[in-house]
Amino acid sequence: MRLTTPAIILSLRVHGEQGAVVRLLTPRHGLVAVYVRGARGRRMRPVLLAGNAVEARLSARTEAQLPQGEVELTRSRATLMTEPLPAAAILWATALTAQVLPEHQAYPSLYDALDGLLEAVAAAPSASGWGPALLAYEILLLAELGFGLEQEVVTRAASDWLTGLAVTGRRIRRDLLDRPGDSTWDARERLTLRLRRAAGVVA
Repeated sequence: MRLTTPAIILSLRVHGEQGAVVRLLTPRHGLVAVYVRGARGRRMRPVLLAGNAVEARLSARTEAQLPQGEVELTRSRATLMTEPLPAAAILWATALTAQVLPEHQAYPSLYDALDGLLEAVAAAPSASGWGPALLAYEILLLAELGFGLEQEVVTRAASDWLTGLAVTGRRIRRDLLDRPGDSTWDARERLTLRLRRAAGVVA
């Protein structure tokens, strides 16, 4: 198998002394895990940050084998990771996606929505500019995985994105992340706390 594709970095798990298993979201092949040599080296560390857009070149002898990969940065979002609120949003969205999507199943609308969310976080001066995009992404993710919200709930949530995120958060916790000790949910709670503080709402 040989494949070249645009991708979004979702997560990285150290493997061996210098390598890592990197989980990518691609437009046509969905979630893909790939082994990247030298992932912990000085050159690759800033490339393999969650949220970065890359071109990935994957190869494997068989479909069942974990592919080897090379990635080239196409759009960096590294500067956002120095800002607590944007960083929290990126880490939550990418961690959630990596956790809940099945591998090798295409979700082109989710790929486009996640890329749009990351662009909104990069462009907007405050959370009020990208909060609705985060809500829309969570609603779409739930729907794509078979846990869509009722239209009345979607309409009501969209009128107040912060309240809407409370609704989607409960559904995600119940339907997608209901596992003892699930650390992914911690990222959502950190994001929620920062959003509420930014909006002047008592946590």
